Amino acid sequence: MSTAWITTSSTNIEAMVNSLNAACDQGFVPDELHLIENPGVTDEVDRALDLAATIIAAYDGEEPEIHLTSLESEVEFDRIRTHVRDAIETVHDDGGDVAVDITPGRKFMSAIAFAAGLRYDADHVFYFYLDSPEYFGRLYPDMPRTATHLYDFREEL
Repeated sequence: MSTAWITTSSTNIEAMVNSLNAACDQGFVPDELHLIENPGVTDEVDRALDLAATIIAAYDGEEPEIHLTSLESEVEFDRIRTHVRDAIETVHDDGGDVAVDITPGRKFMSAIAFAAGLRYDADHVFYFYLDSPEYFGRLYPDMPRTATHLYDFREEL
C-alpha cells in the first residue's frame, strides 16, 4: 500500500516543495511522487525532485519512488488530466492514499489537477497558502507557521 503525492511543475522550486514539506510536517508523508515536467522547467524540476526526496527522507528515512510525466507542450490538457487520474487510480487500486497538490504550475494546470483530484476521488487536494508576499521565494522551514496554511479542499468543500 503506497502513499502518493501528485503535482505539476513550476519555474518556482518553492512552489513545488513547500506544500509537500507542510504535508509531511502534518503527517502525510508520501512514498511516491508523481510530477509533470514540461518544456522550460526541466532544471527546476530536477532540483525540486532532489529537494523533495531529501524532505521525504527526513520524515520517513526512505527516498520516494519518482514517476515523471513529460509533456511536449504545457497545453496538453488531456495528458495533465490523465497524469492525475492514472496516479489516483493506480494508488487506490493498491489501497493507498493519494494527495493532489494544486499549488505549483500555471493556472490551467492547477484547475485541471483540482478538477481531476475531486472527480477521481483523491483523498486530499492540497493548496499551500502564504499570507504575505514577504515569504515568496522562501522554503517552508524558513517561514513562520503562522504565515502559512495548507488547505485540503476535501475538508474545505
